[in-house]
Amino acid sequence: MDPMIELCDIIATRPDQFRDKLTWICGRCPQAENLQSDSPRASRSQLHAVIAVARFLSKCPHSKDDRPISMLLDFIRAVPSTLRRSFWPQSYKSESIASFYVDFLKYVYEATNASSDLASEIAEYFGEVVTATVSGQDTNSNDPAISRAYVLALSDYFPPVLRSDADQLIDHLFEQLAMLVPASQGEVIPGNSDLSAAANGSSSYWNSCVDQLNLTDGGGAMCKQIVASFEEESMESLEKQEVVFKMIAHVLEKVSIDQKHLEQVRLIAKKQLQSMSAFLKIRMRDWNEQGQNLKSRVNAKLLVYRAAARMHIKSLVSLDVDAKTSKKLVLETLALLIDAAEACLLSVWRKLRACEELFTSLLSGIAQVAVSRGGQPLRVLLIRLKPLVLAACMQADTWGNSQGVMFDGVLKTCCEIIESGWAKDRAPIDTFIMGLATSIRERNDYVEQVVKEKQEVPAVQLNVIRLLADLNVAINKPEVVDMILPLFIESLEEGDATTPSLLRLRLLDAVSRMASLGFEKSYRETVVLMTRSYLSKISSTGSGENQSSTSEADTERSETLPAGFLLIATDLKNAKLRSDYRHRLLSLCSDVGLAAESKSGRSGADFLGPLLPALAEMCSDFDPTVDLEPSLLKLFRNLWFYVALFGLAPPIQKSKKSDSTTLNSSGNIPLQAVEGPYMWNAHWSTSVQRIAQGTPPLVVSSVKWLEDELELNALHNPASRQGSGNENAAISQRKALSAALGGRVDVSAMTTISGVKATYLLAVAFLEIIRFISNGGILNGGTSDGTSLNYSRSAFSCAFEYLKTPNLMPAVSQCLTAIVHNAFEAAVSWLEDRITETGNGAVIRDSTLFTHACFLINSMSQREGHIRDISVKLLVQLRDKFPQVLWNSSCVDSLLFFVQNDTTSTVVNDPAWEAAVRSLYQKNVREWIVVSLSYAPCTTQGLLQEKLCKANTWQKSQQTTDVVSLLSEIRIGTGKNDCWSGIRTANIPAVMASAAAASGANLKLSEAFILEVFSTGIVSATGKCNYAGEIAGMRRLYNSMGGFQAGAPQQGTGGGLQRLISGAFSQPQQTEDDAFNEVSISKFVRLLQQFVNSSEKGGELDKSQFHETCCQATALLLSNLGSDRTSNLKGFSQLLRLLCWCPAYIATPDAMETGVFIWTWLVSAAPQWGSLVLAELVDAWLWTIDTKRGLFASDKKYSGPGAKLRPHLTHGEPEPLPDINPVDQILAHRLWLGFFIDRFEVVRHNSVEQLLLIGRMLQGTATLPWSFSHHPAAAGTFFTFMLLGLKYCSCHSQRNLQNFRSGLQLLEDRLYRVGLGWFAYDAQFYDINNMNFAHSETQAVQYFCNEMVSSMQSDSKVRAQENGDASVQANDEYHPVWGQMDNYAVGREKRKQLLLMLCEHEADRLFVWAHPVSKEPMPSRAKLTAEKWIEHARTAFSVDPRIAFSLASRFPTNTSLRAEISQLVQANILDIRDIPEALPYFVTPKAVEENSALLQQLPHWAACSITLALEFLTPLYKGHPRVMAYVLRVLESYPPDHVTFYMPQLVQALRYDEGRLEGYLLRATKKSDIFAHILIWSLQGEELEEGSEAAILAGPPDERSKYFQELLPVVRQRIIDGFGPQARDVFEREFDFFDKVTSISGVLYPIPKEERRAGIRRELEKIQMNGKDLYLPTAPNKLVRGIKLDSGIPLQSAAKVPIMITFYVIDRDGDENDVKPQACIFKVGDDCRQDVLALQVISQLRDIFGAVGLDLYLFPYGVLPTGPERGIIEVVPDTRSRSQMGETTDGGLYEIFQQDFGPVGSPSFEAARRNFIVSSAGYAVASLLLQPKDRHNGNLLFDNSGRLVHIDFGFIFEISPGGNMRFESAHFKLSHEMTQLLDPSGVMKSETWNEFVSLCIKGYLASRRYMNGIINTVLLMLDSGLPCFSRGDPIGNLRKRFHPEMTEREAANFMKSVCVDAYNKWTTAGYDLIQYLQQGIEK
Repeated sequence: MDPMIELCDIIATRPDQFRDKLTWICGRCPQAENLQSDSPRASRSQLHAVIAVARFLSKCPHSKDDRPISMLLDFIRAVPSTLRRSFWPQSYKSESIASFYVDFLKYVYEATNASSDLASEIAEYFGEVVTATVSGQDTNSNDPAISRAYVLALSDYFPPVLRSDADQLIDHLFEQLAMLVPASQGEVIPGNSDLSAAANGSSSYWNSCVDQLNLTDGGGAMCKQIVASFEEESMESLEKQEVVFKMIAHVLEKVSIDQKHLEQVRLIAKKQLQSMSAFLKIRMRDWNEQGQNLKSRVNAKLLVYRAAARMHIKSLVSLDVDAKTSKKLVLETLALLIDAAEACLLSVWRKLRACEELFTSLLSGIAQVAVSRGGQPLRVLLIRLKPLVLAACMQADTWGNSQGVMFDGVLKTCCEIIESGWAKDRAPIDTFIMGLATSIRERNDYVEQVVKEKQEVPAVQLNVIRLLADLNVAINKPEVVDMILPLFIESLEEGDATTPSLLRLRLLDAVSRMASLGFEKSYRETVVLMTRSYLSKISSTGSGENQSSTSEADTERSETLPAGFLLIATDLKNAKLRSDYRHRLLSLCSDVGLAAESKSGRSGADFLGPLLPALAEMCSDFDPTVDLEPSLLKLFRNLWFYVALFGLAPPIQKSKKSDSTTLNSSGNIPLQAVEGPYMWNAHWSTSVQRIAQGTPPLVVSSVKWLEDELELNALHNPASRQGSGNENAAISQRKALSAALGGRVDVSAMTTISGVKATYLLAVAFLEIIRFISNGGILNGGTSDGTSLNYSRSAFSCAFEYLKTPNLMPAVSQCLTAIVHNAFEAAVSWLEDRITETGNGAVIRDSTLFTHACFLINSMSQREGHIRDISVKLLVQLRDKFPQVLWNSSCVDSLLFFVQNDTTSTVVNDPAWEAAVRSLYQKNVREWIVVSLSYAPCTTQGLLQEKLCKANTWQKSQQTTDVVSLLSEIRIGTGKNDCWSGIRTANIPAVMASAAAASGANLKLSEAFILEVFSTGIVSATGKCNYAGEIAGMRRLYNSMGGFQAGAPQQGTGGGLQRLISGAFSQPQQTEDDAFNEVSISKFVRLLQQFVNSSEKGGELDKSQFHETCCQATALLLSNLGSDRTSNLKGFSQLLRLLCWCPAYIATPDAMETGVFIWTWLVSAAPQWGSLVLAELVDAWLWTIDTKRGLFASDKKYSGPGAKLRPHLTHGEPEPLPDINPVDQILAHRLWLGFFIDRFEVVRHNSVEQLLLIGRMLQGTATLPWSFSHHPAAAGTFFTFMLLGLKYCSCHSQRNLQNFRSGLQLLEDRLYRVGLGWFAYDAQFYDINNMNFAHSETQAVQYFCNEMVSSMQSDSKVRAQENGDASVQANDEYHPVWGQMDNYAVGREKRKQLLLMLCEHEADRLFVWAHPVSKEPMPSRAKLTAEKWIEHARTAFSVDPRIAFSLASRFPTNTSLRAEISQLVQANILDIRDIPEALPYFVTPKAVEENSALLQQLPHWAACSITLALEFLTPLYKGHPRVMAYVLRVLESYPPDHVTFYMPQLVQALRYDEGRLEGYLLRATKKSDIFAHILIWSLQGEELEEGSEAAILAGPPDERSKYFQELLPVVRQRIIDGFGPQARDVFEREFDFFDKVTSISGVLYPIPKEERRAGIRRELEKIQMNGKDLYLPTAPNKLVRGIKLDSGIPLQSAAKVPIMITFYVIDRDGDENDVKPQACIFKVGDDCRQDVLALQVISQLRDIFGAVGLDLYLFPYGVLPTGPERGIIEVVPDTRSRSQMGETTDGGLYEIFQQDFGPVGSPSFEAARRNFIVSSAGYAVASLLLQPKDRHNGNLLFDNSGRLVHIDFGFIFEISPGGNMRFESAHFKLSHEMTQLLDPSGVMKSETWNEFVSLCIKGYLASRRYMNGIINTVLLMLDSGLPCFSRGDPIGNLRKRFHPEMTEREAANFMKSVCVDAYNKWTTAGYDLIQYLQQGIEK
């Protein structure tokens, strides 16, 4: 269909809503001015628009829009122009044009029929258009083919015309007709006989025609003349005649024309009909033409006659004449039509479709004329109609399903005439019917010949019987049945000797059809007749008489009578008669069974089987649970007794052998019936299954089993119970029974069971098991579609009835119990077979399952203990097999409230029973709830909350206390869980977090929590009810204020909360509800959109307000649950969509908590909305992937530590950090995933639709390229997703997804590829100061590992089954995930093992991070061999080389691994040039030494980090040109400001430079003035003055040092020379200013100490600020605004006068008015370069700690050497040294903190203690690495917040005071007074001590990840001459302190031992004492 047509259909449904679309379509139509032009043309799209508008008017003719009608009229006026070829597009062929005309005129025709106003408008134009076309105006320019197509379409769909136009049009049509009909034809056509002659019978008329045509002589002249006249007409002429006649008929139908014209029309039509009879009587051999040409001519002529007949009838109706003339014309017309119909019937062309349609049209005309006139015409018609009917019956097939079009036409005509004349003129109708009925008695004198030879029954008799039966069914009047049925019964009862068997079969079929009409008298007579006939046929079977019986007799017994019984059963609707008929059929079956058993040599199944379909139909609506009369129940028992005895039941056990048992061996028939194969008609098997659904339990006598057995004996043939035959039969029955019970009861245990009792038990087994095999075990009496069932519909209600019988024999009891278990297995099998069903099939399957579960739950309250035990056992099995029952609302209702429902009706005042049931109840409720919570805690809580909302039910329940007590004991959470053992879905951290959110408990998910299910459920349920009440109250208030009239209560209100609301508030009118809904929806949509808009603008979410809004909106949705109104459907859909999408838009943990709460509410209260909610959530999830949010924020700036450490320690361009915290969005995704997993567990077994939705989410998420965030905080969420993916893929073993095995395997491959993709990035840590989060991250990875191990184990089990499967064993093929493969199965296993190993390492790593001080032993991991490491390396590299590099970084000391990766890099060098991590594997000192060809790839390599590039500047690489070129390209790729940090290293690299590095430095200075200034200061700081302390320490210079010293001033000058005027000006002012400040130190040296401060002030007053762009050299981001003149302080120093001066500064990019003081120390005569190096490392550590989220404090204050032994040092603000603090108090730190921050335990003290802990931990890690000594109290500062800061790094690495005596043996200072703050317990067991150690360990672990960067920073300073490199192996020892060979746990233990070792170490205290004694520094 054209899209425009589809759009038109949509517009027609809501024209007002889509007015703009309609305007658009009209605008695409040809415009009026174009159509009125001389040469109009139309495009294809314009023609489509015309059709669309015409179609719109046909569907919406009363549209208020005038544009479509106007456009249509314009086109109609232009129709003559469309007859030209130039009008149409060139691509339009004749077929397309014809199709256009047909469609256009058809739609116009339909539109005018539907609207009289539109018809009037069109009539004003169309008549003129049609007349012009018919008259042939402007034929020269018209295309003949187009004109023909138009006229043909017009003849079928003729629009209305005006009367004036009609007469003119008729004239033109007459003119056309005069040219078409040859004159000779009318002259040779014989005249019509008068009506009286015709009334004498068809034979006289036929003979007269034959005589006139002289056809009997074999070819008379008259015949040849007639044939010649017909052959004169061309095919074109015939087509035009047809068109003319059809147009005239259309005109007559629509308007009245002139009577003169009307008479002409009648005469023309009459003449055509007269000629038709002669035409049809011409024999085929008399035609000159033959073959297809003749057939085409005859078809065309018949179409002309059909049109003429229709025209004649229309003219008769339109004639305005007197009554006499009218009567005459009517009789004449009837004669003509009947003659024509007879001619059709007898013609040689009668089987042509055109002839059949002509015959039908003639009969329709006959009926129309007769019905409209009545009276004499009707009587005359009935006289003529009888022979016509008999003739039709003579022609029809005898036993065909369809007697043909002519027969059907006769039947239809008879029905119309009888229906119309029944009330008007009954007598001729009765005569007509009786005449037809008596015709079957006419034997035509052939009876006498029967003695000699049996004759065929005349077809006319058989078909008249069929016709009369059809008439009865169609008319459906008891009077007609009473007329005909006695004749039929009389014919049947004449006896077989006189009634032909074939005739008898047809009569039996006819009487059964009449009986099925449900008229009581005819029904009873017929059923008695058929029953007697069936029994008589059985009694005669096997007799001597039977030996000579015909095949018709067998057909009667096996086919005709059973078919009649079935027909009656199918069509009988009267309940009373159906009950009677059911009883009669059961009685007949019982009689047949007893009679059949006595027959020898013939199986009883042959006799009983044919009756089963009818009985099945009668049982299809029978409710087996109602109370029955014992007699009917015995008949059911007898039936099943014989079904079992004759082996008619379908097999109920799988056959153990393939060969079938001999049918005549009666002893083996029951056994074969049990095991199969089935021996009888398959239709009987189906019937038995249907009968089972309506059969009550076969418990006839509940106590008197002996009497029951006596009755069963009566069902057996007495002859069969004599002697040994009886015992053999009993053994056979016991064997069959044992087989039917699946071997649960051995034959030897049945010796006490008699043969008939065994047969009875076998019948019970068949019945009860077949109930479940046939339809899952649902009894009749439920809804027609099986989607809403009560638990009483469960077939277990029948199976359990047998167990209620008291005093059963043990063997019988065992058998009945076994029957129940076998029935249960059949039910399970039936449910499993339908696990793949979707749609209504799935609904029926689930409804069946839940019905059985509810019944078993309710059966736990049965009085009989063994029934309770069986119920519990089966219920547990059913729950384990189909876990979806856990969350079914009906099952939970039954579970929680079943005792209340059954107590009053079952047992009264029975304490023992009540105690037993209560104990059983408590155990099973708790187990049920715990199991459901362990798999899906969100849904379970939502469901419980829904049940808690039913306040009125709870108040009535006697077991409320029990339920409350049970639920109160159930607690779940992140702590230790006692509810269940092992790992369940609820243990997954994301699921538990979602469960907390779903509970509505407002828990802090950042902390460990325990969730009390009942208390939180009560609170949430109350809240939900309150929200529902608010909506109900608002609705009521709105309606009361709206002024609406009171009306009928609202229909279709929903369940759940709505039912609760409906009890308190009356239901308003529908219009009121719609108005309220519209207003409320609009309000909530607006509010939710406001939250989204605020979030997008960066606003903070108001959690409580958002939660309240969402809950109210949800309550509004649920308040309309179950409503069938659709007026606000679009609004509700929008609101539901927003409720699903808003949390995803906002993407914060708070928003997602609310989202999980309301989503759980929705799917729990309205499970039918589960697919809708899930579909929206999946769309929203995929949207977060497209928009790169949260878990999918794959941009570099969201990668956490990697982004923050660029480009210093990690490669990549530095980017601005995101405005939002990516961790919050990741946590939101974590909650979201928990909900998805919860839903997966709920729907995995029963909803393929929702499973496929989850599969869509997984498929869309696991696509390549990798779309996940690299942020380390995403690890747990990522592996939770992976866990969901693996769980989903494990569904391939479930039958409901077996059709998707290949898709699941492909998805699993994608998941493994995505999982490996996580390890393509270096292992990172991240800390959000949340132990629960860190622990959950570990658990998530570990649970994924567990799932993966389980998956691999299951794969190994099925691998043998998949052997040879192409999808598994594909070799040398291309895989959509893995690419080219050598061996899929082997590669798959290797990838799994690699992923598992990496995940286990990740889990171990994260566990250590989460529990750094834990003493819990790490799980043992298998030691890998070198060969396995090599295999892992190759596998990783084949997937993604980055995974191999990450693997090496995780195991840095694994030499086998590194060697293999090096080889892989060298072999695949061209494929990995975009991976900087590959550089160390081929850029090595050895490669440089050998000038390896691999170095040629460096110009194409991606940029690495700055620290890695610095490594290549060391002497080991010898300044290789390609290596240097690469390093410089890396440095050039980063802004100079980012390289400035490493200025000391770059300056040192000049020692080995050959001009390349200098060139880079000079270029960088032109890009950044600050870079230039820092470089100049650094160059000056490296210069050595003769005789200086640094020069002395450096010793005699070597050639390289001399070169370096000579180069420094040269480079400095080149930089200055390269300055432009502006840059030089800035340089001179900056350097001049600080040179003057620095020189003050030299001025002060000769001045006495007491006068130096005043001297400083004098010198400062001389210094003038020259410009506002001066900045502090140590902090270029701080601009100097002035000097605080009185701030100058001379400091103590040996032979030096350092000074401290305070400047007024502002931030370069900050507020100009925000001026702050910043003190700096200016040193002269001291080398500051070593401090710079130490503070560089501290700065790197600070960045690392900040990047990984660690709350560790370091303060790398600024230090800058500005010249030889000169430098500027920033003063740490707001600090004082520990020695200064000791000067004012005698107490230790503990007492000082109390003085400064308040008493212990106060918030301020604890905050200060916390600050001290985080700063001490930070400096502990830094001290471990740097090994700073001289840590006396003068070098320890404390700020005003309690934070510790270390200063003065004159002794680091291998040097220490006192001639390197290394007295300070601890790695860091942790004196006694410091331990008092850190560890109040004093024994290293306090929480604060553990926190301190944990921070130290985490800091150490984090720093280890960047070991190489830190080492490279130090390495380049190795030749600088700094004192710290003067002894030992500082670089080697630094590397050792990182301990790269240790695992994370070993490293953690090492750091812990460092802390313990430093704890109040005596050497620390001793050194403080020495400093106090020597220097006077307070200790």
